[in-house]
Formats: sequence, structure tokens, C-alpha cells
Amino acid sequence: MRWSLIAAAICCVLAADQSIAATIIHAGRLIDGRSAEARSQVSIVIDEGKIKQIEAGYSKPREGDTVIDLKDCTVLPGLMDMHTHLIAQHSKESYTEKFFMEQADYALRSTVYARVTLMAGFTTVRDLGDNGVNCVALRKAIEKGWVPGPRIFTSGKSLATTGGHADPTNALRGDYRRDAGPLEGVINGVDDARKAVRQRYKDGADLIKLTATGGILSLAASGHNPQFTEDELKAVVQTAKDYNMTVAVHAHGTEGIKRAVLAGVDSIEHGTFMTDEVIALMKEKGTYWVPTNMAGEWVAEKAKEPGYLPDIVRPKAAAIGPVIRTTFAKAQAAGVKIAFGTDSGVSPHGANAREFELMVAGGMSPMKAIQAATLEASKLLRVEDRLGTVEIGKIADIVAVKGNPLENIKVLQSIAFVMKDGVVAKSP
Repeated sequence: MRWSLIAAAICCVLAADQSIAATIIHAGRLIDGRSAEARSQVSIVIDEGKIKQIEAGYSKPREGDTVIDLKDCTVLPGLMDMHTHLIAQHSKESYTEKFFMEQADYALRSTVYARVTLMAGFTTVRDLGDNGVNCVALRKAIEKGWVPGPRIFTSGKSLATTGGHADPTNALRGDYRRDAGPLEGVINGVDDARKAVRQRYKDGADLIKLTATGGILSLAASGHNPQFTEDELKAVVQTAKDYNMTVAVHAHGTEGIKRAVLAGVDSIEHGTFMTDEVIALMKEKGTYWVPTNMAGEWVAEKAKEPGYLPDIVRPKAAAIGPVIRTTFAKAQAAGVKIAFGTDSGVSPHGANAREFELMVAGGMSPMKAIQAATLEASKLLRVEDRLGTVEIGKIADIVAVKGNPLENIKVLQSIAFVMKDGVVAKSP
């Protein structure tokens, strides 16, 4: 009996020792995502995947603690990209590969894009449109630890109207150009709209994405005409709310943006032809804007390259792409709520941080640009209680760069350290 008690006491001591073991990051500079100023020489204590303590100075580790020395780095919250497409990366073959690739091919390739996104410092992404199954499966694989990648919030298949930007049968020959319906994300009327939202919920999507206007890269003539009626938009939003899902809206043209904002959507993606009236309306409604400057820059450059884009796409890319810079400068100065997003999958995955440079070039301060990819993104995702800042109680998603991004925003394109859920994914 005596030895049993001694053994139990030893086990308790060992358990206590293990419970106090922690990971300590010594940060030379901390941008926490919420404060207006950076802090120097900070210790971040992490235990069981959560931030347990933030201390001034470089705290002395206890026995069993692990110290990560980032004294020569700027430490930030894990970055968040609110507009990605991990299923693909645009190329000359993008319009034909669907005839030759199986779903398994897409899924395996997307694991490569997921990994490079994480290594670029983006620990959380919204994936806004795939074939309906890819990112749900990819999300599960990452959650189970089968493959490395960011935390994914996915819309599954985007919603469109017949012939709209996300109609998967656009421009196919007659025997392929079937009459797609809500199962495939194509709706016409309010009943279809409700069914399409419910189908996305059934498929395992986290949110709804719809294409309220034409798009640049779709095989259709218009890049910005409105493609949903007001009643259809309201039906999507109301049904999404029933399932506690947010609604992200692809929209280039003014009328489509306006209808979507009035319907109560959560975010406008692209927003190229945003007018002063729309800006005022978005501020009134509290609608987020995800600008995707990179996508505009990329399509405009590719429009100059003979033979890269189909003939029906090229003039849209040349005309619409460059407009986003002017729109961004105007809208950010006016105070529209902005969350960071790139449309990566159009531009190359892993280069997401180029968007920071374009945002700063458009007049946004480096700190505001960083907060767009941390605090503001977490608010849009409704996960501010868990993610988006380096604060006590939050999930330990932490990245670091050499240098000071408040002085040179380009350094965010060279991430030196990545931690997700308290686990180091990339080390200097």
C-alpha cells in the first residue's frame, strides 16, 4: 500500500511537471494585430496550442520549456487570406484540364497549393469556389493531419445563374451544355436559390459564395453585368442566415454590387466598379470589402500576352483589371471595412503577400494592411474570439519575418517562421 501511494505521488509530480512545460517565443518585435503600435522584446508563452501569457522582456524558461528565439524577427498573428481557390492555379490549360483530370487529381494537386500557402505564412484561408467537393475534403485532410495546410473555411461550389460567371457549362459544345441546376450551383428563381444554399450546407460548406455579376476569366462576354435579381439575392442571404452561414459575393459591376449590399451580404469580392454611392451604402450596412488587387494586376498582365487568354476573356481582362487600383485608393480612403484577399489560384499560390504591397501602394498604412489580414479577417469569419490576434486565450497561430514590415511591407513576402495551432510548421 505504501509503495502504491509513493508511485501515485511520483505520477502526480511528473504530471505536474509536464503540465507546466510550455513553448516560449522570444519576439524582438510584436505586431499583435489589434494594437496601433508594435511592442519590442516580448515573450509569448504557448501551451496546448493556445497563447497562455504575453510578457514584457525575455522571460526565463522553466525546466522542460522550449524556447524559440525570434529576437531578430517581427512576430505577427498567422495571416489570413479571405479569397483563395486551392483547387487550381491559372494556366493556359485551365480551360481544358477539366476534360482530362479526375477529382482525385484535383485533390492531390491542391495539397501542394495548401502547403505553399501555409509556408507563406497564411494559417487560415477562405476558399471561395471549387468543384463542390475538393476543399471540403482538403479541409478534412488538413484537420486530421494527413497533409500540411492552412485552416480552411470553404464555400464549396460557387452559386451562379444560368450562363453566369460560375455556371460550369459555359461555352461548352451543345451536348455538354446541359441545363445545370442547384445541385451544380446554378439557380434561377428564389426556390432554386434556397435549394442551392441547402445543398452547400449538405455538402459540408462553411459559407456561401455567389457570383452577382459577370467575371473576367469566365467564358462569357460580359465581365460586370448584374446576374442575380434582388429576390434571388435576398433568398440566398435569408437561407444562409438560417444555417448560420455568411455570404461572400463576387461582383465587379456597380448594379450587382449595390443589389448584393442591399440584400445584406457579408462581403463584396473584387468590387471593381464601386461608386461613391456604393461606398456609402457599404459603410452604412457594415459590408466588408475583399479587394483582390493581385487578381486585377495579374489578369491585366496576362491580357498583354498573346495566346494566353481566350479571345472572349482577353478584352475583359485588359479593361477591368487595371481599374481596381483606382477603386482601392478611393474606397480605403473613404473608410470601407477591408479584409485581406488575393484570389490566389488566379495568381500563383504562395505569393499571397504581394497583396500587402499593392494595398500600401494604394494608400493604406502598413499596420492597417496587416490588420486587414489578421483582426479584420477574423471578424469577417466570425472567429475573432479564437483567431486574428496574438492575445491571451487565442489559438497559437503565429508567424515571423526578418526586418520590420511597418518600414518595409515587402518583407512579408519572405516568411521565416510559421506556427499553426501551437505546432511549428516552418522554422528559420
